Amino acid sequence: MLFGIYGVFIIAGILAVQFFFSTRNNIYWGAILPVAYIVFLTWLFVTNHIESNMGFILYLLLGILFLCAEWNGGRKYIHEKRKKELDKMKTHDMK
Repeated sequence: MLFGIYGVFIIAGILAVQFFFSTRNNIYWGAILPVAYIVFLTWLFVTNHIESNMGFILYLLLGILFLCAEWNGGRKYIHEKRKKELDKMKTHDMK
């Protein structure tokens, strides 16, 4: 699995979509891509596109690590955004 410049753009796009999904009101939108990644990687392993057990485990852990980090970052972003909005509402109510 060698990645060229297109692979880098595809990975960046997937991480951007993951961040977008994680900033939705429903927290489960952010679970779509990690589950799809697990299914896709397992399919690759079963069909012998990934021949090494260690390679499968490393790809799986590394991918899930990045996707969960984006999910966590998106949830933090939305919580901060909500907190700022509530603070604005409180200061406006005090006037």
